[in-house]
Amino acid sequence: MNKTKALALIILFFGIIGESNVTAAKESVLSPGDTLKIFVYGHPDLTTDTKVSESGNITFPLLGEILVNGLSQSAVERKIANLLESRDIIRKPQVNILAASLQSQMISVLGYVRNQGRYPIEGKRSLTDVLAMAGGINLDGGEMVTLIRYDDNKSIKETIDVLEMVRSGNLAGNVTVRSDDLIYVERAPRFYIYGEVQRAGAYRLERNMTVIQALSVGGGLTLRGTERGLRIQRRDAEGNLQILNANSSDLVQPDDVIYIKESLF
Repeated sequence: MNKTKALALIILFFGIIGESNVTAAKESVLSPGDTLKIFVYGHPDLTTDTKVSESGNITFPLLGEILVNGLSQSAVERKIANLLESRDIIRKPQVNILAASLQSQMISVLGYVRNQGRYPIEGKRSLTDVLAMAGGINLDGGEMVTLIRYDDNKSIKETIDVLEMVRSGNLAGNVTVRSDDLIYVERAPRFYIYGEVQRAGAYRLERNMTVIQALSVGGGLTLRGTERGLRIQRRDAEGNLQILNANSSDLVQPDDVIYIKESLF
């Protein structure tokens, strides 16, 4: 089993775990654009129709702005009740949200996944949950995932190394997705090999791959090939082409072109 297939299986496994967690917690959380109708028992003057702002707040009489983004309706009821009581406005208030119009929460998954598209999310979903919903990373997909979201009308971009996250067991990068997030799976990096090699062509570049490992991926040398005088064509940060002498233990970089010379003897 190659590394990509193993990664896809791991992501699918995390997705199954996430699915069961979401099922256990059925109540949806609030997000910008949701509209709420709030009642306080015995205080009709506090009945409020409000909308969650882009910053995740609602406005409530006597309390002003209240942050509700990411909270469930019942959690908001408790929060408003606690604020009313702690500020000596009402003793033991009973707060109810009897109706809430929740916007359809959708996220976009693009790039090298099995099924690109927009997916509805309900409740709390993690990055690996969403990748599993999209069928996992396909065979051409890489290990780097880009998450783009908007906070206060500002675009925020985060790059997550999924393979390293799984290897280390540190799931801090397994972020909770939000409505309108964009997830993009990068293509796996490649290298190119030609000359006196059995199978010239473009190949997936594995992490920390050496030149000798790259040669083996290409099927090894032909009878006329030699490891002496190996050359790598590589572009620098400015895009200028460099031709470098290479040793078999050197690390291959993305988009390197390895040339195998013909032996003169």
